[in-house]
Amino acid sequence: MTKLQSPARLLAWLVVLAMIAAACSGGDSSESGGSDDASGDFLSADQTVTTMAAEENLAEDGAESPQSEATDSDTGDTLGSGGVAPPLVQTAADLGRDIIFTATMTVAVDDVAASSTEATQRIQSLGGFLFGQQTTGDPEPRSTLVFKVFPDDFQEALDRLGSIGELRSQNVSADDVTERVVDIQSRITTAEASVERLRAFLDGATDIDAIADLENQLLQRETQLETLRGQLRTLEDAISLATITLTVTENSVRPAVRVDVTAYSGTDDDGLSCPGRRDLAVDQGTDVTVCFEIFNVGDTDLTGFTLRDPVIDVAEEDLIPVFGDMDQVLEPGESIVMAAHIAADRSWRTQTNVTALPVDEDGNVRDGRSVANTSTISISAVDPGGVPGFGDGLERSFELLVMLLQMLVYLVAAVIPFFWIPLGIWWLFRRGSRTGGKSAQPDSSDTPVEREPESDDTSASVDASGD
Repeated sequence: MTKLQSPARLLAWLVVLAMIAAACSGGDSSESGGSDDASGDFLSADQTVTTMAAEENLAEDGAESPQSEATDSDTGDTLGSGGVAPPLVQTAADLGRDIIFTATMTVAVDDVAASSTEATQRIQSLGGFLFGQQTTGDPEPRSTLVFKVFPDDFQEALDRLGSIGELRSQNVSADDVTERVVDIQSRITTAEASVERLRAFLDGATDIDAIADLENQLLQRETQLETLRGQLRTLEDAISLATITLTVTENSVRPAVRVDVTAYSGTDDDGLSCPGRRDLAVDQGTDVTVCFEIFNVGDTDLTGFTLRDPVIDVAEEDLIPVFGDMDQVLEPGESIVMAAHIAADRSWRTQTNVTALPVDEDGNVRDGRSVANTSTISISAVDPGGVPGFGDGLERSFELLVMLLQMLVYLVAAVIPFFWIPLGIWWLFRRGSRTGGKSAQPDSSDTPVEREPESDDTSASVDASGD
């Protein structure tokens, strides 16, 4: 019995090992299939399903799958400067997806008008056309062109447009609208069926109210149907033709200049200590060095610099070269330093203005264009003060004496017009005193005098004289 059980037990172990080996081989195959599917991660879930179905159909026909084509061409050129890979356009078309391709580009050129014409000719040679254009001239020439091309020519169009000048920016996008198209088509089918039913009901209606209600509903359904058809046509047009918006700008259209003004006390080193301070305070009468550092902060070479400051009376002939020269060609990012000497006899608030002319690559000045910048700083002249000496005291005393004499002169000049008033008062007072003394004087004799009786003749004479 033991002999019979040993072969049976051995056979059972062999069956178990065979099942384990089969399970492991199945797991390996599933893992390898998962790694193959990872190459299509850039597609959505619907796109992955469609891709698998397409691979099965192509496998039955003995053709290569779209993914294998994309893998073979991964080493090819990309759209423009690293946009969407070229196989994406072909794969989307092969898979039956409805995708809207759009792109925006900015290219810098030397001649905006000539480059715009060249871009249009390059697109027309591909079978595309110019859909819209907007152009502006000086001081910043710019042209915006909208092109329509077939999706199959999308990559070639980007390559041709990007090579007309220096590519500054590029943005490429692909919008999968398959679900929207399917949804609109389904709604159109439903709306068409509804319209047909309403028309059948309208043909069989006899009541006036029912006819009016059916006509109103039919009008609404037909309006909705035409709206859906318009949305579908818009999507189909966007799908059938890719859109490229190209902006053409001049290669050097942003010249700019800046001047920084500083100052420090002293004039012995002719500006070698530049830069100084923006807010400087010195003793009154001190010699000061003013520093002017001119920067090219644009993207164009500059020349023909001029510098003026009417506040501190500094002109070009007063400038001392410290680093560079006012007549040199200053490249973007470079600077020159100039200096000037002034005497701080009073406080200043400078108004320094600098101008420059932009030049092209050949060194020719661009006509009708110049750049300017203004900067200000404060230079304060302070009275040194200190303990006054004998000379300072004598000078201040003399100034005080002069001030007192001036005040006296002013006082006399103010009193003279009214001098007759006290004289008149004094004269009236003297006259009144004399008149009062005479009326109050007593008789010289104290002896009473007998008066004789008056006669009638005297009275008569007095009366006659009164008449």
